[in-house]
Amino acid sequence: MKLFLREHMILIIVQLIQFSTIFLVYWLDGYRHIKPALYGCFLAVFFLGVYLIYRYVTHRAYYNRLSRPIESMDESLQKLEEAPVPQALRTLLMSQYRQYENKVRALERQQGDHLTFMNQWVHQMKTPLSVIELTAQQMDEPESLSIREETERMREGLNTVLYMARLRTFEQDFHIKSLQLSVMVENVISENKRLFIRNGIYPKVYLQRDIIAESDEKWLFFILQQLVQNAVKYSAGRSNELHIVLFPHSEEAVIEVTDFGVGIPQTDIKRVFDPFFTGANGRHFRESTGMGLYIAKEAAAKLDHRLDIQSKPGEGTTARIVFHSWRNLTSL
Repeated sequence: MKLFLREHMILIIVQLIQFSTIFLVYWLDGYRHIKPALYGCFLAVFFLGVYLIYRYVTHRAYYNRLSRPIESMDESLQKLEEAPVPQALRTLLMSQYRQYENKVRALERQQGDHLTFMNQWVHQMKTPLSVIELTAQQMDEPESLSIREETERMREGLNTVLYMARLRTFEQDFHIKSLQLSVMVENVISENKRLFIRNGIYPKVYLQRDIIAESDEKWLFFILQQLVQNAVKYSAGRSNELHIVLFPHSEEAVIEVTDFGVGIPQTDIKRVFDPFFTGANGRHFRESTGMGLYIAKEAAAKLDHRLDIQSKPGEGTTARIVFHSWRNLTSL
């Protein structure tokens, strides 16, 4: 109703000015019969009111549709009245919707082709990396150590690219099952044992072994590995300890990864999960891409886990994965 009145307000005002002008012209011409003039104005106003009521009734659905927000694209294409303006508007919206759909499909195809290419490329690059690693094992130190370090960095970067590509199709790439969290932590530590040795870091592990939680094994492994690798990267040369703790907290289960390294400035702590954000530490550690924590945060949210980070500059950082529900191994 408000939209209808706003649209026809100019018409109403112009009609009232017109009636007043006619009445004034007759008055200035010496016509002094007020009742017939008022009666004529009344009839004009009456017919204007009839027209406005008729137009509102016949276009009510049209104005109601324009007055309320749509909840889906399909609502904008629902049939309106048979009047010319609503039908013309519907035709225009349908044309725009078809163009929009065509562009979206084209972009989806391009994105799908890009993701397919990235997945194939990453897997193809892993083969020569494995060959280089095997070759390095047959070489003497320290040349082989340097080569293995570089291949590990390359493998880590390739994995980041692969998981970034998979994140866009997350719903097609995860499988929820019951996981023993202590086993997951031990697998991550075993996978990164050379990283610990190379950087002189000795992880201290405190695990409650009977905690079971629902998650995706592959994605949870990636999230844990990102936290562990970041902890090693930013504490190497400053501390030789890394604490990994698994414990229940009320109805939640928590995995904590604590390092005693450089820490994160308070100005950066709120942005560590932003894509491509490296912050002040990124200027000192050139290998930072700013994507690892972003992917981990997004994956954790999709798995209904919570990822938190607390830090004090110069003292270290604690990263937590919080599982909103868990059960005891003995209850299975």
